[in-house]
Amino acid sequence: MAVTVKKREGESPTALVYRFSKKVQRSGLLREARKKRFHVRKTNKNMRRKSALHKERKSAEIEKAKKSGTFWK
Repeated sequence: MAVTVKKREGESPTALVYRFSKKVQRSGLLREARKKRFHVRKTNKNMRRKSALHKERKSAEIEKAKKSGTFWK
């Protein structure tokens, strides 16, 4: 989607830039571009499973350390 602004008769360049920037903001173009720029891909099922197992092991390890008194934070 392109945003176009034509210069009106007797309009200063500053006013033209101001109108253009307002039109871009209202159209949501900038927000879409930023969203696409920092898009994060979904993790696959295997990676989610691996991450969950790691998290479970780590929490069990921390619990064990807390019970034995060797964990401090």
